[in-house]
Amino acid sequence: MSGVVVTNPPKAAAEDVEALAGYGVATVSEAMGRTGLLGPEIRPVQQDVRIAGTAVTVLSWPGDNLMIHAAVEQCGEGDVLVVTTTSPSTDGLFGELFATALQRRGVRGIVINTGIRDTQELREMGFAAWSRAVSAQGTVKATGGSVNVPIAVDGQVVRPGDVIVADDDGVVVVPRERARQVVEASEAREKKEAATRAAFVDGQLGLDRYGLREKLKELGVTYRSYDEYTAGERP
Repeated sequence: MSGVVVTNPPKAAAEDVEALAGYGVATVSEAMGRTGLLGPEIRPVQQDVRIAGTAVTVLSWPGDNLMIHAAVEQCGEGDVLVVTTTSPSTDGLFGELFATALQRRGVRGIVINTGIRDTQELREMGFAAWSRAVSAQGTVKATGGSVNVPIAVDGQVVRPGDVIVADDDGVVVVPRERARQVVEASEAREKKEAATRAAFVDGQLGLDRYGLREKLKELGVTYRSYDEYTAGERP
């Protein structure tokens, strides 16, 4: 497998990345029309952590982390490393030594579509990580791949410079050219949810706030007392 390392790809504006960091993965995905989510199998190895950064992408061979070494050189302040392989793999391609090198370069975390190891050390050093598996299985450095090319993770295309937002709920990718639009849509959604939250605190029901009583009626859902509902069961 040959490959390419692309240098200096375009990135989303830093101010938009920082703004998206203030919103959760669910909010950002909803703001994009319920799109952009990586699959639920990509899980955090820590809790109560949210990051946002620009993607540096890696396409590697299964069980081979050579191209992660190549990618470290292309990473900088505010980036998130996003790694996948040419076919499914759960081997531990990434661990504490890689995290040490990336943390030194200002990288905010990793999203990896394979296995990860040294999870205790990653938590202790505060390096955020999301992975498909946790595995101590070692790897080799023997096959070429690519850095900073479009990759696919769970059907989502991730390009270098796209925005990655990750938290306890999972990971979402925001196309770099849509970052400002998604920031504005996320802000609007947050304001709407704040108003709804206040209404619920005051006792309003979702059935009334969202006009769902009529929907239930349209769907043929009826209300009956317990006695009416159980009348046919009585001897």
